[in-house]
Amino acid sequence: MVADRLEEVLDATYSCLTRYGVRRTTMDDIATTMGVSRSAVYQYVRSKDDAFRQLAARLHDQALARARQAAADQDVPHADRVRGVLAAKLDLVLQLSGPSPHTAELLDAKARLFGGICTAFTGDLRHLLIGLFREAGAPDGVEPTDAADICIALVIGLEAVPAGERLLEPSTRALLAGLLDPPLAADP
Repeated sequence: MVADRLEEVLDATYSCLTRYGVRRTTMDDIATTMGVSRSAVYQYVRSKDDAFRQLAARLHDQALARARQAAADQDVPHADRVRGVLAAKLDLVLQLSGPSPHTAELLDAKARLFGGICTAFTGDLRHLLIGLFREAGAPDGVEPTDAADICIALVIGLEAVPAGERLLEPSTRALLAGLLDPPLAADP
């Protein structure tokens, strides 16, 4: 029950974010959106900043869970597992850059409220990718850490391109053809 109410608070916080942004949203806005008193909201979050931090953490955690699931899927080729990890990051960015100009605030790695969450998320994705490249093998002269960094750089570039989601599959296919051992890159 408490978890359900917290989810309602975070959903209301997201709704306020899309309308007002982080700076202009108040605890009263969150309470009004939920249809409860401000003191009821304080039962689940300590402050407006706490509500936004928890919202950012929830969204990043959901994306990280999708990335971990993709990385762990032993039934698909390594290239598809890497693509799944990258898709989780790109999907999060597209999810937060679409509905409102304010929602992208949750992606700001330099923001006081979310910087640590964003940085940790990218670091976790990097570790997943390093593990996949260690498992799959990389061509001579390319360390798994370098291969992971190249992949992260690719998806960051796709985040800035219109229709980046359309380019994810062909760009990762081309990139992974050079980063995975040739027999693995050709997996069906």
